[in-house]
Parts: sequence; structure tokens; C-alpha cells
Amino acid sequence: MLIREFRIVLPVSVDEYQVGQLYTVAEASKNETGGGEGVEVVVNEPYEENGEKGQFTHKIYHLKSKVPTIVRRLAPKGSLEVHEKAWNAYPYCRTILTNSYMKDTFEIKVETWHKPDMGEKENIHGHEKWDKAQVIHIDIADPVSDKEYKADQDPAKFKSAKTGRGPLGPEWKKDILNDPSCPHMCAYKLVTIEFKWRGLQSMVENIILKAERRIFTHFHRQLFCSIDKWIDLSMDDIRKMEEETKKELDEMRQNGEVKGMAIDD
Repeated sequence: MLIREFRIVLPVSVDEYQVGQLYTVAEASKNETGGGEGVEVVVNEPYEENGEKGQFTHKIYHLKSKVPTIVRRLAPKGSLEVHEKAWNAYPYCRTILTNSYMKDTFEIKVETWHKPDMGEKENIHGHEKWDKAQVIHIDIADPVSDKEYKADQDPAKFKSAKTGRGPLGPEWKKDILNDPSCPHMCAYKLVTIEFKWRGLQSMVENIILKAERRIFTHFHRQLFCSIDKWIDLSMDDIRKMEEETKKELDEMRQNGEVKGMAIDD
């Protein structure tokens, strides 16, 4: 088992992030869907459970070409689908990813708290094995590889026309602390990875960990650099957009070319 906590600080408020996150999830899903692969939204509805209220989603990720070569070779045909069930009781969210073929030998759990701070809180999730966890700070303004770089998703160059935020310089975190007009928050993402195939466990867990870091990095770069597209949206607007996106994804999976990032070997 691997336990890591990713901390991502952003120049947005906790309330703004709720809308920005859902908008970016919808847009990112489109970028990963096509040619028989990508995201299928099975359920998206309100839930109430043990006093907790929020939005429940069940998605299926049809991966095929996106998994590491060694996994493609070992996995039986038709088994390369990951089920994601998420309970979004914002500002707390819980996501569990499983695979029907691997059953209880594979699970990725991501628990997230969104807090109006700079990521200085320790064990905010109250995890009983916190002593085995490692903290990884992600700076969205840090350079990414040339292969994955997108000029329109570069926080170091982007400036928001509607909010005036950005570009994010080398000392941007210190700058926003000295600027009362700029909100800030941190997404504390506690990731627990279990992969119980003997002989492959350590290698595959580390591949998954690397993939999670890439996903979090690019997702939050996209979120910030698209702020002018979502900053004026309401939650009602987001729910309508999600319904439209579900229909688009169903159509895109049946047509077009394979899109999105593959997991590196």
C-alpha cells in the first residue's frame, strides 16, 4: 500500500473552486474521450447518507491504450475499465476507483479536503497511518515537460481578464498572501493505492502514483487558466452543463479518434 498526500495551493477561494472543479472535470472528460475510449457517466445524482449530503457520481473509464504496456499484456481483453464512484460533499470529497476483473486486489482512494489556507495543516484527514504517508507539494506554476506543455494552460503566462489574477511568478504564493484582494485555498488530496498482484505490486503502485501526480498537476493548471470561462457560472449552470456533457461523451466514445494522455511505462 502507498499513502501520499498531495497539496495543491491555488489563487481562488474555496467557493470559487467548487464551480471551477466541476467545470474543469467536464472539459477534461471531453479531452480524454473518443474512438471507443474515455469517460462514461453512469450516474450523477444527489445523495444523503449517514447525515452526509452531496452529489454522487459513478463513471466508467474505458482505458485500453492509456494503461502501461505491461498491464495491457497481462490484463484479459475487456478488463481495462476502471469504475470511479465519487461522493462530493463539498468541501470534502471521496473518490474510489476499482476494477471489476481485479476486484479486491486493486483500489485507489482519493479523499480531498478543500481549505482556505496555504497547505500548512498536518494530517487534516485524521489518517491512522499518517506516519507512513508522504506529503507532496504541487506548484501549478512549475514547468512541465515539453511533451505535455500547453501554452493556453500555463499559469506562469496566463492573466485572467475578469479577475486580474496571474501570471503566477516564482514568488506567487508569497505575493497572494500580501494581497488581500486575492483569495487562496489548498486542496489536500490523500491518495491510498493498493495493488495486490505479487511481483508487480511495487512497480504498478509507483506507476499509478506518477499518473496521479500528472493528473492533479495538469487538471489544476487547466482549472486556473480557464477561470474566465467558469468564474461567472452558478451551480445550476454547472448541473445543466453536466447533463449536456454526458450526452456529448456518449456520442464522442462512439465516434472520432482516441484522445488524451497515456500512462507512461
